[in-house]
Amino acid sequence: MFRESSRQFRWIFLLTAIFLCCAPFVAAQSPIRRMPDGKPDFSGVWEHPPVLDVTKDGKNQKGAGELSYTEWAKAHLVEDVDSAAHCLPLGYVRNLGTPFVMEIVQRPARLVFLHEFNNEFHVVFMDGRGHPSDLEPTWGGHSIGKWDGDTLVIDTTGFNEKTRLDVVGHPHTDAMRVMERYTLVDADHIAYEIAIDDPKAYTKALKNTRTFVRHPGWEVSEYSCNENNKDILEGHVK
Repeated sequence: MFRESSRQFRWIFLLTAIFLCCAPFVAAQSPIRRMPDGKPDFSGVWEHPPVLDVTKDGKNQKGAGELSYTEWAKAHLVEDVDSAAHCLPLGYVRNLGTPFVMEIVQRPARLVFLHEFNNEFHVVFMDGRGHPSDLEPTWGGHSIGKWDGDTLVIDTTGFNEKTRLDVVGHPHTDAMRVMERYTLVDADHIAYEIAIDDPKAYTKALKNTRTFVRHPGWEVSEYSCNENNKDILEGHVK
């Protein structure tokens, strides 16, 4: 009788110890939210790390490392004026590297990015369409998305050459193609990967990885670059 009770006590003690050890780990693995169709739900306001230089590591980001420039890129590494200084659009890549938040509005057939900087928006078509054959080059390009398991894959092309990849001014051409992967690792964190292929500017594709953080309760605010903007060359209010 005593041996049986002792054996039961040891089993209870062991199971309790296992539970106490594993409970913090289980609690940390908060489940991801899902849409009615079962796909991960990226809706919400997201903070993404500012990218001053796409080649460098930083908080919540891994840089692309040294780049291999074409002769065109070498000739365009320095420009007199950054178009963003005149409140022109930042472009698709650079909008994702500002210190300003963005909101993702998700529907089965499309996603919409609402960027706080200049209150710009961008649509990602998720209805199975491809890129048009006669794309007009634009600041933000044309985006189509699909699912790779629980990972959202976005393919964007059709850019003009008026924007930069980052603050330090890495250029790109109209041949740039951007592939992104968004993966929810828990309820409020995205593992983000961006791969940029631009054979006119770089002899090899470049890749940058980052972590996005969702902030429930945050809202996208109004931001107008034009308000009280000063010309960086002339020093006067526009």
